[in-house]
Amino acid sequence: RTPVSVTVVVCVLGWIAGWLLLGRARRVTELATGAHGGRRGLGGVAVVIPARDEESSIGGVLAGLCDPLDPTTPPDRIIVVDDDSIDRTAALAAAHDGVEVVPAPPLPESWTGKSWACHSGLQQVPQRSAEHGGPDDVVVFLDADVRLTRAALARVVAERDEHGGLVSVQPWHETERPYEQLSCLFNVLAVMGTAMGSRGGATGAFGPVLVTSRADYEAVGGHGSVRSEVVEDLALAQRYRDAGLPVEVVEGRRDIRFRMYPGGLRQLTEGWTKNFAVGAGSTRLPRLAAIVWWITCLGSAAFALDDSLRGDLPLVTGVALYLAFATQLWVMFRQVGRFGPVTALLFPVPLVFFIAVFVRSLWRTHVRHSVTWRGRAVSTLVDRR
Repeated sequence: RTPVSVTVVVCVLGWIAGWLLLGRARRVTELATGAHGGRRGLGGVAVVIPARDEESSIGGVLAGLCDPLDPTTPPDRIIVVDDDSIDRTAALAAAHDGVEVVPAPPLPESWTGKSWACHSGLQQVPQRSAEHGGPDDVVVFLDADVRLTRAALARVVAERDEHGGLVSVQPWHETERPYEQLSCLFNVLAVMGTAMGSRGGATGAFGPVLVTSRADYEAVGGHGSVRSEVVEDLALAQRYRDAGLPVEVVEGRRDIRFRMYPGGLRQLTEGWTKNFAVGAGSTRLPRLAAIVWWITCLGSAAFALDDSLRGDLPLVTGVALYLAFATQLWVMFRQVGRFGPVTALLFPVPLVFFIAVFVRSLWRTHVRHSVTWRGRAVSTLVDRR
């Protein structure tokens, strides 16, 4: 029957579109290992880590950077910016040798907390003379929940040295508790939205790991140019592109990882609510339309299975469509994090959750003009001054 044929054709085309949207991004392990411009390891590199109530996370990122068994040359500076934490973040960070802990100054009006912490941390690092003759001064901004080795980070820095501009990493998402499986679709859609796997190059960046030269960073205005942006990583990537500087995003896989939202379902919901409506608005329209089509096909495949079980659609058709998308999602989920095959098989559950959070994000972003994160109300109205 014609309706059945149309459903099958639309879903098959949507399934193919999903693969094209995901693309194939480079991985950290595929990046160059040799030194460029005379750099050895992380010499000439300053690491800035904004941290607000991160006592459960800060030790992990610093353990990787300060590992005495890693032969890679350590960064020249490791600065943790304590963003008005009320827990033991500062004390735990200060316990690591070679780590400088500085308090963030009072948050100015029109700045978001993370951008202010990144900006303030970099002010602690004096810029070397442009005549020093060595490699560029490089700054690395890391989120406190990132887990990595110095060797992995050195690869990303070497990539920046070779190509310039901004290099970002989409970390592999570690999960431990069942509710964290609900982040699966958000991770996949973030990869699709930034076009990091396309031949045309990435249109966004991932804030957990940002690597740039000090000169390029200041040339585009740094975090001061995106001071009121809720999703500052996407806005900062746009500043680089506007300045004609390259933006590259690579996959962390298991070499650079993070565990997002370990504080429970409420924290997970708040986090994705903060990010997703703004992120969708930054996605190029043709790609956004293709992503919406793919999501619609996911729903159609779920309904097709239901229709086939009720006898309104041939059973083989409904099961085949459902399993095709479940298999596709299983492959995608493994690429972005620790998400199990059961999550892929039960994909209507994370799909419904994603739609609910996205609608909430639209409401909070465009109607209430305020989202909540880490106990702070953050305005979504951007100050363009």
